[in-house]
Amino acid sequence: MTAPDGRRTIPLAEVTLPHQCPAPVRLGVLARSAYFHGLDEQALERVDRRMRTLTIPADAPVFRAGEPADALYVVAEGRMRIAEDTASGSVVVTDILGPGQMFGAMSSLGDPVHQRTATALVGSCLLRIGQEAFREVMVENPVVGLRVVDDLAARLSRAQSDMGRQSTATVEQRVARALLRLADSLGEDRGAQGLLLEVPLSRADLAGLARSTPESVSRVMSALRREGVIDSGRRWTSILDRDVLEERAEDT
Repeated sequence: MTAPDGRRTIPLAEVTLPHQCPAPVRLGVLARSAYFHGLDEQALERVDRRMRTLTIPADAPVFRAGEPADALYVVAEGRMRIAEDTASGSVVVTDILGPGQMFGAMSSLGDPVHQRTATALVGSCLLRIGQEAFREVMVENPVVGLRVVDDLAARLSRAQSDMGRQSTATVEQRVARALLRLADSLGEDRGAQGLLLEVPLSRADLAGLARSTPESVSRVMSALRREGVIDSGRRWTSILDRDVLEERAEDT
């Protein structure tokens, strides 16, 4: 579809996400998730039986920063926005998650309260597992416990590395890195339409991910569109030239 100004558009129907959670969907996303991938079918079914299925409407919070942390979640369908409050009172987006990705916290894993707020970007289906049930899963599958330890260590290392990189990076570099990060987790190859991100991503959302301001991000995005590196609409962004975007993301 082409807009009146000649730019290509993607019909809204193509980016509307279902949010039903039948068993094949649940097992499929568990098989791709960070802690449960590689488990055999029977083990995944036991994990699934311990999960509670939640349907979350768009813009509804799953939990808020400061609330007691007692569960982990896996996105089965939809998109989730993870955000944190700043000292100035503003809200900054730190991550956008899609199917198969995990979020949440548990006091037994060192987080007595949630440090961030999780909100559904679109109507979403989540799988929730509580602390006791998760302990049972780790007892039955020791590899899950090892992955938890590895994940916690990787998060700490990544946070330290990101702090150093972001402090010296230009806005263009930070925007490019944010787009590439989303592409790696949520991107869908649409051929001539590029790598499509089916995410209703506002400039404020992208500004949070890039640790910049909406105005600065808008200027960078406009420049990238003019150069044919990306295209975007109200509820989607498409990466048309990943090689160039990777060049823009590199340290100078």
